Amino acid sequence: MTTMTEASVREFKMPDVGEGLTEAEILKWYVQPGDQVTDGQVVCEVETAKAAVELPIPYDGVVRDLHFPEGSTVDVGTPIIAVDVSGGAAVPAPAQAAAPAAPVEEKKPEGSGRQPVLVGYGVAASSTKRRPRKGPEVVVPEASTAVQKELNGHGPVAAAAPASTAEKPRPLAKPPVRKLAKDLGVDLATVVPSGPDGIITREDVHAAVAPPAAEPVTAPAVSAPPAPVPAYDTARETRIPVKGVRKATAAAMVGSAFTAPHVTEFVTIDVTRTMKLVEELKQDKDLQGLRVNPLLLIAKALLVAIKRNPGINASWDEANQEIVLKHYVNLGIAAATPRGLIVPNIKDAHDKTLPQLAEALGELVSTAREGKTSPAAMQGGTVTITNVGVFGVDTGTPILNPGESAILAVGAIKLQPWVHKGKVKPRQVTTLALSFDHRLVDGELGSKVLADVAAILEQPKRLITWA
Repeated sequence: MTTMTEASVREFKMPDVGEGLTEAEILKWYVQPGDQVTDGQVVCEVETAKAAVELPIPYDGVVRDLHFPEGSTVDVGTPIIAVDVSGGAAVPAPAQAAAPAAPVEEKKPEGSGRQPVLVGYGVAASSTKRRPRKGPEVVVPEASTAVQKELNGHGPVAAAAPASTAEKPRPLAKPPVRKLAKDLGVDLATVVPSGPDGIITREDVHAAVAPPAAEPVTAPAVSAPPAPVPAYDTARETRIPVKGVRKATAAAMVGSAFTAPHVTEFVTIDVTRTMKLVEELKQDKDLQGLRVNPLLLIAKALLVAIKRNPGINASWDEANQEIVLKHYVNLGIAAATPRGLIVPNIKDAHDKTLPQLAEALGELVSTAREGKTSPAAMQGGTVTITNVGVFGVDTGTPILNPGESAILAVGAIKLQPWVHKGKVKPRQVTTLALSFDHRLVDGELGSKVLADVAAILEQPKRLITWA
């Protein structure tokens, strides 16, 4: 009789599909226990704080178990699916017992370096070897390697336990956490880690400092009060959990509003000539098949204004007490999607011609509407445009995207009475609002940028004379 050995089961962990993301919600499973999977096959779709991403499995096998149901929020580094990489074939238990444990571990396909998962990186056993130890290579037997693999969830360890007691492994913690522990007088060797792969976090250090008496707070008796929470009429109210894009947006907006001192200026302008130019450009053969609308010329006008006033394209570095001037423009476009507000950006927009900018805008908008915007597309923005006019709104006071110094809001373009060449005539009119970070943008600079954008939209020929 043969039995399946646990050595044939691989645990696929939630990868960091962005930069610095800590969790993701499982939106949908595409496989079920017993299904055959192949290397590169998409097994689930997850939503991070930035986007929805499909996750492929990095090996062949049969799905043994799904650790979390759809709708669960899972920390990065946590196993989410178990796959039997033996393909379902039974492995004789006696042969396994007769062979020494060390060679079996060596045959595993786990190499050094982070484990690629096609989208981001998982946390592999080798992640514990990021910093080579200094000193004599004394007691580092194969058994300690097996122990570390067991800690990382990559196989059992039996005989290796006695060897590991000869030399305790150095606690895993990032430099800031080590400094915090030193300042608080905490021995990291006594701290119980809660991070992925046994990494000690700041919360673990603080928990080690806290007196043991704090434990009763988490006792079952204290958790009883949550019972009366549903004290609202479910027929008249709906409670929606704050997570994913909404959670990230809320945190970003609160952080921005209470960190950067916002100043907003407004200007109302006649954009009749710009609207006429839009209609002419739609007939241009070089722009055939591309998205040509007022936003295209507004974006171009802002890029020209930034070129004339480069100080607006900067960010505030609080840690180093520096103003960082950007010599490139990654133009963000705020987009409303079914999952919430996102701000993807056009990389190096300052270098693009009008047709190239039109193509980039079209791709950005269509990708956002489909919910396929990648986390990378939403990182590194320098200045943003938000078009509230599409909702019929005249203007607003936009909040800065974190890490940026300015955001331009465009209101609805309406036919209004306007004094033109000494006579009141119906003209296409809109209102622009520019919010900027007053720590690094003075009123003069912010006013010049807004005035330049307005001047270009009133007289589009300035796109040529000023560019």
